[in-house]
Amino acid sequence: MAKLVFGMNQSLDGYVDHQEFAPDPVLFRHWIEHVRDLAGSVYGRRMYEIMRYWDEDRPEWSAEQREFAAAWRRQPKWVVSRSLKSVGPNATLVEDDLEAVIRELKARLVGEIAVSGPDLARSLTDLGLIDEYRLYFHPVVLRRGKPFFAGPRPPLRLVFTDRIGEDVIRLTYVPA
Repeated sequence: MAKLVFGMNQSLDGYVDHQEFAPDPVLFRHWIEHVRDLAGSVYGRRMYEIMRYWDEDRPEWSAEQREFAAAWRRQPKWVVSRSLKSVGPNATLVEDDLEAVIRELKARLVGEIAVSGPDLARSLTDLGLIDEYRLYFHPVVLRRGKPFFAGPRPPLRLVFTDRIGEDVIRLTYVPA
């Protein structure tokens, strides 16, 4: 049975914004390995549209960026959206019955399934489907943006902490 994991980079004040801070080389390597090892990913529409950046090679990319793109392209993706009419390669559009689709994926797959997007994570939290939350804190304060928790923070229990790279602390929680 697969484990559903919601993890994102965020500021100290709890906001996620990929344009405000970037991973150092060690954290980027962590993300490459994380994506490579996933059984798949479930995306909300906005996060999927951001990640589509990795669908096509760009001449300015480093070797590490090419490696991340290759890992991202290989993994199966499920995109939750009522507004999209189609999705890209290796992706399946989920328009209805989110709970049934996620329960089926968790029962069928082995390993970790990443959840990407705070709004989607809130829906899955409300359904009791997220097994683990990983908060990657960067030493920045944004004072605005999209919060990691799109709704009330669920009751959580800290199970692990570690440092990744020079400046990032990862806190791993499970539902309490």
